[in-house]
Amino acid sequence: MKTLLKHQTKREELIKFLLLLGVLIGYFGYLSWKYDLATSGIVSVLTWSFFVLCTPVADAGLLIDFPVRLITGLRMFVTEIVVWGMAITLNLVCLKVIPETYETTFLTSLLHKILITPWPYWSIVVLCGAGTFLSIRFGDEMMDVASHDERVYHHKHNFKHRLVGMLALFFLIIWAYYHLLETLGVQLPLE
Repeated sequence: MKTLLKHQTKREELIKFLLLLGVLIGYFGYLSWKYDLATSGIVSVLTWSFFVLCTPVADAGLLIDFPVRLITGLRMFVTEIVVWGMAITLNLVCLKVIPETYETTFLTSLLHKILITPWPYWSIVVLCGAGTFLSIRFGDEMMDVASHDERVYHHKHNFKHRLVGMLALFFLIIWAYYHLLETLGVQLPLE
């Protein structure tokens, strides 16, 4: 039974990963139809970097973090550091070499505004980094708890108390994130 549940969970996560990958490929296809191939490729990765740097959960990193954890066992926290490094490097290069590309879509123009306005918009990136790494840590902990060998360790080391603390901090980050987005004139539905 335990093996069946383990395989079912991996299958569900694989399906989620493939759906996310399908959305990214579909978005690239749409951009390729609308723009030339080079522009669509750059805008696709800039959009990916927007979701890495400017959303407070590990959604764009999930395309890389989770499969790497399943295949290699490497903690998602470590992989997410690499993902953030790639996103930051990509934006530094694009800001220097092809800044006009940011004006192609709404999300990339919003990313551009955030990146070129240190105060107060870099705080969005800081909040998103805190939320992302907190959610990744939570994901790593949940995967550890799911493995039988780690259950005793987490039970002995106040896993429930840490979980409540992480969730409270995460909700505080989400609240501050929505407040900062309102200052940018972006209205996101909370429902």
